[in-house]
Amino acid sequence: MQVIKLSETNEFKPGVMKRFFLVETSEHFKIINFNLDAGVVFPVHSHDLDGELSIQVLEGKGWFLGENDAKIPAEKGDILISEIREPHGVEADTQMRILVTIAPPI
Repeated sequence: MQVIKLSETNEFKPGVMKRFFLVETSEHFKIINFNLDAGVVFPVHSHDLDGELSIQVLEGKGWFLGENDAKIPAEKGDILISEIREPHGVEADTQMRILVTIAPPI
């Protein structure tokens, strides 16, 4: 078992996205904490492989982004579930912390 203290990754840098790899050695999944300063966009992207991902909003609010300029409101407690192949991204209106889980890991 492993306990991860998310309070230890509550760090922002002005105008950028900060990334913390929380679980990256598992053959089954990867967990990453991204902290986006207000106004920062995690660009829409996809991966050419099978699998799924989740994006959970830990703090703040903004938008889940998708193909064709899709924007879905995202606030604390919301979780986006997506195929890894499906275009996905995030835009932060306020300082925003997200937790991304990818299975299988890429």
